[in-house]
Amino acid sequence: WQRRNFDSTPTPRHKGTKTPSLCAFVSWCLRVLTSPRAAFFIRLLTIVLAALAAPLLVGGERRGAIPPFTPTPTVLPTVAAATPLPLPAILPDLPKLRFESPEYGIQIFTWWKLDVGARDMDLVKDMGFGWVKQIFAWRDIEQIEKGHYDWYRPDLIVDAVQGRNLKLLVRLDHQPFWAQEDGGAEPLPSAPPKNYQDFGDFCRVLAERYRGRVAAYQVWNEPNLSREWGNQPPNTAEYAQLLAACYVGIKSADPNAMVISAGLAPTGTDDDTAMPDDKFVRGMYEAGGARYFDALGVHAAGYMNPPERSPDDTEADPALQVRWITFRHVEDIRQIMVENGDADKQIAILEMGWTTDTNPAHTSYNWYAVTEEQQAEYLVGAYQWAKANWQPWIGLMTTIYMADPDWTPDNEQYWFAVNRPAFPIPDFRPAYLALKEMEK
Repeated sequence: WQRRNFDSTPTPRHKGTKTPSLCAFVSWCLRVLTSPRAAFFIRLLTIVLAALAAPLLVGGERRGAIPPFTPTPTVLPTVAAATPLPLPAILPDLPKLRFESPEYGIQIFTWWKLDVGARDMDLVKDMGFGWVKQIFAWRDIEQIEKGHYDWYRPDLIVDAVQGRNLKLLVRLDHQPFWAQEDGGAEPLPSAPPKNYQDFGDFCRVLAERYRGRVAAYQVWNEPNLSREWGNQPPNTAEYAQLLAACYVGIKSADPNAMVISAGLAPTGTDDDTAMPDDKFVRGMYEAGGARYFDALGVHAAGYMNPPERSPDDTEADPALQVRWITFRHVEDIRQIMVENGDADKQIAILEMGWTTDTNPAHTSYNWYAVTEEQQAEYLVGAYQWAKANWQPWIGLMTTIYMADPDWTPDNEQYWFAVNRPAFPIPDFRPAYLALKEMEK
């Protein structure tokens, strides 16, 4: 390697120093890089640097000799079956919460029509009922992104309920689109979130804000139907994880708030679109869900049957041959609780009612319609049956509905309500008046 000097001359700004000229420097670099010895040293330097760097690339620390590189075939990734996540630990020293047996409630719709909701709360109070149920859609509160909350409507509703000395049951469901598995690329009416902890965090923030003011929370609605579970097959283990996340969130903020598992749709369908409610409850117990609710939620549709008709009787009926088509199917669900050592807890009926549907287009519903007079008789009879036969394990019993002001006869729910949509003067069906006069 021959040492070479830069050709340079002093400059007026740096007298007494020699500064290499750019042209001379470039010329020298070209001569060095094209010399035979340069190629040898460049190859040598590359080998040394590779030897030093290889251990860092393969293991993050030097481990002695570098193993030889052995080509391996490319393996395509495989999709494994979903494995349920471990359920969170329950909080210690939580109070055991119970309802009076029974307690009386009805679902209202006040979110978008606060004036109608306030009127309906007064009507509920006049009925002698102590509870109102209201949907708090997750997406209507934590709307556009995680941690961004709109409390305007829930604040007004909680204030209005508390001001009338009523108790509030809040139903929590309807995910924000940002929380979906696909980030909302295809907005779904009701689907579990990608990250269950997002829902748990929401439950905690909500319970913290309304500590001591919201008496009970229902965690989701009818997850035994695929349409309520993101059009996926119902999954008891996944629901148990969702329930656990919300339970821990609520109890960490308000230990005295009651947590009720989701009401389930009574159905005999058992495929990717639905799971029978009794099968779902068994699966929820098998998944460890029993630790994460204070009361088990059920739906108790009466269909065309009077409330005292037994599941044994409907199963023996050649025209029906199923157990789930009567109000007393609740007793079948109760037996599952007993079999799983959960007899100390109560059942909360989150929806109960009879339809008076005469709309000829509603072929899925009008086949089991009753008259308005029967609706009134059966609702009163259901409360009376529970009071006489289901104490002490029956808790809150929630009638459907005080009518949503936007319903028309084209809506299925319109026909279940104990009143017709009208404001400000209410339009009562016989059921409202009968429930008002019923001994509590």
